[in-house]
Formats: sequence, structure tokens, C-alpha cells
Amino acid sequence: MADKKDSPSALKNIREFGKRTTAKVVRANEEDNRDWLQEAPLCPLLSTHQIIHAGIMKAYSPFEIVRTDQSGTFMLACVEGEGVILVDGSWRKVMAGKACLLPPFVANALKCVGKKAWVFCWVRYLESKEISPIVNSISPMLGEYDAEPLQRSIEGLLAECRDDDSVGLKHHWVELIHQYVLRFAQPHQSDDRLWKLWQKVDQRLDYPWSLAELGQLACVSGEHLRRLCKKALGRSPMQQLTFLRMQKASQLLLETDEKIETIARMTGYKNAFHFSNVFVEWVGIRPSDFRA
Repeated sequence: MADKKDSPSALKNIREFGKRTTAKVVRANEEDNRDWLQEAPLCPLLSTHQIIHAGIMKAYSPFEIVRTDQSGTFMLACVEGEGVILVDGSWRKVMAGKACLLPPFVANALKCVGKKAWVFCWVRYLESKEISPIVNSISPMLGEYDAEPLQRSIEGLLAECRDDDSVGLKHHWVELIHQYVLRFAQPHQSDDRLWKLWQKVDQRLDYPWSLAELGQLACVSGEHLRRLCKKALGRSPMQQLTFLRMQKASQLLLETDEKIETIARMTGYKNAFHFSNVFVEWVGIRPSDFRA
């Protein structure tokens, strides 16, 4: 788990690029006027997929970004080097050949490790709490991913942004960027046992599932299920269960007037205190603050 000083509840908003870090960014509009985005070219077509900005970063220590309440899905695909990103309450290493996908409305933190450059591309969505995000029950948190097609698509869009008359080409680049994110976020299942398992579990999140019971439901051993989940989702089965519970709890907090104690029971927690602590660990704020 993350150190206490780095836990989501202890995080504060930070943006530290350092002198050597560089970024190439394209943005959907001028509403976000932070200094590092002001020179980025505009492509309103990004808004057709709720993308607020996308780019390629070459980061060097002491590069660090912390957002305590990320307002949209965030995908990061590593091209070169390695860094760490806060996922499910823990710091996880992201190196070349890997990608990370974070759901909206959670704490988002990433930073360089070591002296070498960390090169990655990213796509940032802006999603309201009233619509379903692109993240679903089988979306991987961390997994294998070839970043080159996404990187080339972002570079292509940046090149076309220099030409005001290339609307058709911009549209194609935007579609490619979004589809390369979806390829990771919503993978086709070669083995549909996981899909069926989590669809069933999602309907019974109040049940006190054990690893053995989850394996039995998927018709595999608990240890084999652990291997399948780690490979496909980047989470253990019990971590995936917690992820689904936190997603459901977030929905209930926003869409209903149910008491927090009731939501705790509906999502498998015997008391509101335990539920609240897990919610802070995974989402970054207390349930009452999230609802507010």
C-alpha cells in the first residue's frame, strides 16, 4: 500500500514540471487556461468524445502532478522510461509497453522516478457525474499496451492543427485517438469467463464474496482466477471487487438520497466507518464530501 504521507487523503494539488520537462498538447477549447496549456493548439473536434486534451510528455524528475478530484477518465501510455502513478490507493510503476487507466472523480497522481526521461502519451476526458464514463467493469487498471499508434495519432492531430482547412483529417485523427483508448478501456474478451463473472458480481455487491466463491462462480480455482484477473485487469479478484463496489457507491451517492450507512450495506460493508475508510483510500475523499 501507499505510504501514509502519500495516501489519497493526505494528497494536495501539485503541478511540478521541472526545468527539463517538455510537453506537446492539443486541447478542445480555451476554458482551461493554465499556463502550460495556453500555447497548445485548439481542436474543438475532441469534444465530440468528451476529450478535453491529449498530448505527449517527456518528463524528468522532479516532475509531479497531483489532482485530488480528477473530473474525467485519464489514460496514460508509456513510450519510454518509467514513472509511478497512484492507482487504487497505491503507487504503481508504469514502464514502456504498459498503460494505465483511471476512472473519473478519484485522486490522480503521477511522478518521475530515477534520472532518465519518462516519455508517455495521455488522453484526458471531461465527464459529468450524470453520464457513464468509458471505464466499465472489465476495464483494466494497468496492463500491456503498445503506445506507438496512440502516440502517432496525437502527433498527427498536432500536425494538422497547423492547417485551418484540414477538418476532415483532424476528424480522422480524433477518431483514432479515441478508438485507441477504447481498445484498452473496453477490450474484447478472448475468455468470456471474466466478463460473465463480473457482470454477475456487479448485481450482488452486497454479498460477502470470498476468493473461493468468486472462483467457483467463474468455474476456475481461486488461484487461477487471480492469475486471469492480474493479466487482464491489472487487479487481483478482491481488488476488482472493491473497485466495483466503489463505482457503485459513487453512483449511489450522486443519484440517491440514501444514508451513507445504507449505501455501505448495499455495497458489502457491515458499517459506515469501514466503508468510509475504504472509499477514502480508493477515491481520495470521504463519501460525504464526494456527495457534496
